Amino acid sequence: MTTPPPPRPLTPPSSPVDLFADDVLLDPYPVYAELRELGPVVHLPANGVHVLTRYATIRAALADWESYSSASIGFNPQVNEALAGTSLASDPPDHTRLRATLTENLSPRALRGLRPGIEAKADALVAALVERGSFEAIDALARAFPLEVVADLIGFTGEARANMLRWGQAAMQVIGPLNPRTAESFPVAGELYEWCARVRAEDLADGSVGRGIFVAEARGAIPAGTAGQIIHQYLGAGVDTTVAALGNTLALLGSHPEQLALLRADPALIPGAFAEILRYWAPVHAWGRRASRDTVLDGYLVPGGAQLALLFGAGNRDPRHYPDPDAFRVERAPRDHLSFGYGPHGCAGQGLARLEAHALIGALARRVDRLVLGPETRVPANITRSIDALPVLEVVPA
Repeated sequence: MTTPPPPRPLTPPSSPVDLFADDVLLDPYPVYAELRELGPVVHLPANGVHVLTRYATIRAALADWESYSSASIGFNPQVNEALAGTSLASDPPDHTRLRATLTENLSPRALRGLRPGIEAKADALVAALVERGSFEAIDALARAFPLEVVADLIGFTGEARANMLRWGQAAMQVIGPLNPRTAESFPVAGELYEWCARVRAEDLADGSVGRGIFVAEARGAIPAGTAGQIIHQYLGAGVDTTVAALGNTLALLGSHPEQLALLRADPALIPGAFAEILRYWAPVHAWGRRASRDTVLDGYLVPGGAQLALLFGAGNRDPRHYPDPDAFRVERAPRDHLSFGYGPHGCAGQGLARLEAHALIGALARRVDRLVLGPETRVPANITRSIDALPVLEVVPA
């Protein structure tokens, strides 16, 4: 009996969607649903990319670095050239060596000692705002809290500390295609690149993680001249995404008081609640990979050389993986969400982001019964989907 040949791979369907159009960036979820139903791989001629839309497809691509290279995480050649050789935009074995130094100070053991201080900062911030009674939540909490934590951790002082927010925003914006948002952000991102190229150990606070990276360079743990690149990743990849995640936390817990009540009744739900926040509103809109060769994903041909866009938010709402995916429920606790990535390039700073978010959610659960919110304001951004302003009109104390 002759074994039938395997089925020929399918050509991915095509869609006229512009992934980086303003209306899509502001509310991508209807478009995500359309693309997901078209197929796990969809070609978008408007952007020159193949998007991955379903949970299992995205996770498989993240795990297979040999087929889907991080040498092209951005959607324009200039940013990929600028990031070449960094941990963010390299593959093993180079990535493995660079990442080891990046994560040395972000391991669970290293972060354990930071927990009391971070929790105290979160509690003090929330207590002061509850006392005030009304405030603008993004500036007062979502931006203020991680900026203080990261600045102290890395040892930023002076120019770097003053520019962290604008540098972090620009570093993410320039990962997008060559649109006006990217063009406007390149000069600001250039300030960050320039600062990281000339930073020296003595520019960073004594005893900080930043100083430790220079120590690692001196002992030969990383190649000479790469300490600044690693410090760039802490700021370039970690600040804007954390601000987005914390802003989403405030908006979702404020607009779902019954979910905040669950956390107040059972603080053990807090880690799972943050996972659900990341699943429900992914902080990163799209992330790039380059197909190293012809491959087949879920039966569809991905041609070698194709630029891919991994849509974490689409995968996180895939009903094939999460029942009732458009509902926000903190008890779901989806720790396998895609928002931190997966595989060799899983977010290096996720432990710190969790520590910050758990501390903030814990302080809210202890001190707040309800947040009365005004309308949120979002501004289109190429990569990070975040809230730009969120008025808290009234705080009902716990």
